[in-house]
Amino acid sequence: MNTTTQDKVLYTGRTQTTGGRGGAARSDDGRLDVTLTRFGTVGPGTNPEQLFAAGWSACFMGAMARAAQAQGVRLPEGLAVNAEIDLLEGADGFRLAARLQVLVPGVPHDTALAIVEGAHQLCPYSKATRGNIEVALSVA
Repeated sequence: MNTTTQDKVLYTGRTQTTGGRGGAARSDDGRLDVTLTRFGTVGPGTNPEQLFAAGWSACFMGAMARAAQAQGVRLPEGLAVNAEIDLLEGADGFRLAARLQVLVPGVPHDTALAIVEGAHQLCPYSKATRGNIEVALSVA
């Protein structure tokens, strides 16, 4: 872990996954208990790309709240983030790509775009992926 003596750990999420893409993932507190399935299969369960999309979009919305507050803007009730995570295979092996489409009803497009760009600078998921995967942001 790359932290400094000034960093304060706010929370640590802990899970145990067994069976890989055909297994299960459970958190140490029991609040997360999901069946994992390979993409394209039928039946119950989810896959790592869907979990990543859900985590990133939820975190991104929190970052949007901070970015909007800094700009003196109140976010609308209908705020939503549609996240798409692609699992790609190429000459170098597997990699990810992402698209975040943000719905900010009732907020002027330029203002919404500034909030989204600010959130992308604040969001820990955005920071973790910056320079590592292709990310496309858009405001609907």
